[in-house]
Amino acid sequence: MLTIALQPVLELTDEQFAAICRQNPDLRLGRSPRGELIIMPPTGGETGRRNLQIAVQLYLWNQQSRLGVAFDSSTGFKLPNGAIRSPDVAWIPSDRWHALTAEQRQGFVPLCPDFVIELRSDDLRPLAAKMREYLDNGLHLGWLIDPQNQRVEIYRSQIPPEVAIAPRHLSGEDLLPGFVLDLTEILP
Repeated sequence: MLTIALQPVLELTDEQFAAICRQNPDLRLGRSPRGELIIMPPTGGETGRRNLQIAVQLYLWNQQSRLGVAFDSSTGFKLPNGAIRSPDVAWIPSDRWHALTAEQRQGFVPLCPDFVIELRSDDLRPLAAKMREYLDNGLHLGWLIDPQNQRVEIYRSQIPPEVAIAPRHLSGEDLLPGFVLDLTEILP
């Protein structure tokens, strides 16, 4: 991950940031709450394989439950603190999605997801900080999956993170009723 400080020389508006993203479709870009431009490298094969397995499981559950809207890692969310983040997987309830205007749905989604999953591919510290940022901006449930250490950090609003060592499954709890993420091929 590469972070480029732009301020005080340059302050990107949301529209300018979106234009940079459109001009550079092969880059995975984000923006910190301080206005820094974040460039994330593409994932490797194992991480891409695991990301897809996770996203498909959430998608299939969501197709059955019809409780909300699921998003992949290409979706930008503009958090209340001004950051624009792209979790590996995200979900929001239907009522929050339908409360957005058509224009808001087309651009960076102007809210914090209720549920996110981040999958570790390199340094764990920036991802843990990102999870805390999600919590500070309204996240209800989040999972930071660390295949390298066979563990998952579970983030819930208002309580300290919980660590699960080598879990085989994770429950979506009350937020995602009936959703169970099978980790048998993600945490080998």
